[in-house]
Amino acid sequence: MRQLLLALLLLTGCAKGQPARAADSYCRQQNFEGTRFTVCDNQNGDLTLFAAGKTERPIRSFSQLMRKLDASRVAFAMNAGMFDEDGRPIGSAVRDGVDLHKVNLRDGPGNFHLKPNGVFIVTCGGRSAMIARSDAIPLFRCAPRLMTQSGPLLVIGGKLHPKLQADGTSRLIRNGVGVTAKGKPLFVISEGAVSLGKFARFFRDRLKTPNALYFDGSVSSLWDPANGRQDNHSELGPIIVAFKPEASKPGHGGRARP
Repeated sequence: MRQLLLALLLLTGCAKGQPARAADSYCRQQNFEGTRFTVCDNQNGDLTLFAAGKTERPIRSFSQLMRKLDASRVAFAMNAGMFDEDGRPIGSAVRDGVDLHKVNLRDGPGNFHLKPNGVFIVTCGGRSAMIARSDAIPLFRCAPRLMTQSGPLLVIGGKLHPKLQADGTSRLIRNGVGVTAKGKPLFVISEGAVSLGKFARFFRDRLKTPNALYFDGSVSSLWDPANGRQDNHSELGPIIVAFKPEASKPGHGGRARP
C-alpha cells in the first residue's frame, strides 16, 4: 500500500513539473497546387496597423515591434503594404482613423502599380473588413480604423486580376489578405516561391474570398508566437498586428503602449 501511495505521489509530482501546453496558433497550413500556404485568422480579435508617418520612426522588424506592445496578447503579425527605402508607406495608410499617408494613384513600375491595385480596410467598429480598388474607396461616415494600400488586387469581385498570368516565371514567397463575403479577413503567406497567378487562385479557389489584395514578395514575413515563428530575413514597412480575441475586449489593454 505504501508503495502504491509513493507511486501516486511521484506521478503527481511529474505532472506538476511538466511544461504547460503550447498555446493554439491562429495560423494553419493548407496545401494547394503542390504548395503549402499558411493562413492566419484573427478570430475577431482587434487588428492594428503599425505604419510610420512623416515624422515618425518606422518599425523595421518584429523584434522592434515587440518593444511597443505586450507580446503575450498578440495572435500574429504580418507585413502589410509596400513601402519606401526608409520603411514608410508609399500608399494610403490609416491608423486608428488618422491619415498617415494619402492614397497613391500614380502610374509606375512594379507590382504596386499593376492596376487595379487596392486597399485593405477595417471599418471604424473594428469587426468588419473589406477590400476596395484604390480609385474607388468608399466614403465612410466614420473614419476607418485601419487602411493600407498595396497592389495588385489579386481577386476582384470573384475574378482574377486580368493582367496576371496563370503561372508566370516570377516565383517568390508572397503574402496578402483576402476578405470573405461576410467581411472576415484571412491573411496568407506562401511557404514556398509561387507565381502571382497561383497565389491569386489560392484566395479565389481554396479560401473562396471574392476579393484579395497582394501585400508583398521577397520581404513577406510572419510572426506567429504560438508556433515560435518570427521571420527576420528582411527589413519591413507597415505591419498589421492581430491581437487575441480575449485581449481585444474592453479593459484588457490589447493595444500598443504609448
